[in-house]
Amino acid sequence: MAVPIVAAPMGPDLTGPELVAAVCNAGGFGILQAQLCPPDSLRQQIQYTRTLTSRPFGVNFVLHFPHDAGVQVCIEERISALSFFWGDASRFIQPAHAAGIKIIHQVGSLDAAVRAKQAGVDAIIAQGVEAGGHVAGQVSTMVLVPRIVDAVAPTLVLAAGGIGDARGLAAALCLGADGVVMGTRFLATPEANAHAAYKARLLSATEEDTEYTVLFSNGWPDAPHRALRTRFVNEWIRREDEAHSIGADEPLIGHTIIDGAEMPVQRFASLPPNRDATGDIESMSLLAGQSAGLIREMRPAAEIVRETAQGAERLIRELSRSFTRE
Repeated sequence: MAVPIVAAPMGPDLTGPELVAAVCNAGGFGILQAQLCPPDSLRQQIQYTRTLTSRPFGVNFVLHFPHDAGVQVCIEERISALSFFWGDASRFIQPAHAAGIKIIHQVGSLDAAVRAKQAGVDAIIAQGVEAGGHVAGQVSTMVLVPRIVDAVAPTLVLAAGGIGDARGLAAALCLGADGVVMGTRFLATPEANAHAAYKARLLSATEEDTEYTVLFSNGWPDAPHRALRTRFVNEWIRREDEAHSIGADEPLIGHTIIDGAEMPVQRFASLPPNRDATGDIESMSLLAGQSAGLIREMRPAAEIVRETAQGAERLIRELSRSFTRE
C-alpha cells in the first residue's frame, strides 16, 4: 500500500467490494469481510473486487464462524493477504505462504501478539479497547501498541482502536506502529454497506456514546464488543444476563439480506444492520468505536484516505521542525 491506512473488515458485509476498492485505489489497503459469505459467493466477491481495483486487498475471517472452505477459496484465488481474528490461525500460515499470501492477525493483548509472531504471521493488528465491533482485550491503544511493537519487532504492527483522523495516524506512527486500521471512520462513507439510520446515528454520536458490552451476543456468545448507546442499549446495558436467558426464543426485530439471502434478525443478534436491513434498526447492534466523537460528516472513502495520510505527514513534519529549532 502507498499510504499506511487499512480499512477494517466490518461484518458481516459492511466492508464490501466498493469500500475495499475505494480505499485501495486511494493508496490504502482494504479488507473484505467474509464472515457469512458462502465459498462460491466469496469467490465472486473477490473477482468482482478485482474489477473495481487493480491494487492488492485482503479477506478477513472471524475464526469463531465456519471458515475452512472460504480460506481455501482465498488461497486458490491467491489474494494478497488473509486476515484473521478471534482464534488460532497458525494452521493456515504455511499453505498461505506457499501461495504467496501474507497473514495478518488481530490481537488485543501482548501475549496474543507474541504467540502470533511465533506462529509466523506477517503483520499484527494491535486492537485497543477503544475499538468498535468485537474487542479482544482490555488495554488502550496508546499503551498496547508500543508494548506489542517492542515485543514482536521486526514484525509489522498496525494500530487499531480510537483512530479516526490524521492526528491518530501520526500518533500511531510515533508509537512505533507501521500503520493504522480504521473501521468506524469508514462506516461514515457512501461506500460502506451500513444502513442509513446506522450512519446517521454514528454522525451524531460523541466519544461517550458507545458502550463496551456483551449485550449483542445472540449468535456469538461471550464476545465483548463496543456499540453505540441507543435507547435499547440503555434499557438493557446492566441486564445482560437477563437478556441472554431467553436464548433461541428471542423475538424477531427485523430482517436483512446478506449475500442475496434473506435472514431474520433476532433481538440481541450480533448482526449490525446493513443497507438492506428492515425493522427496528435502533435496537440492532450499531457497532462503533470511541472515534465516533471525531466523525461529523459523511465523506468518500478515498478522501478520508488521502486527507488522513497527508495530514499525518504534515503533522509529523511540523513536529520535527519544532524539535530541531534552536
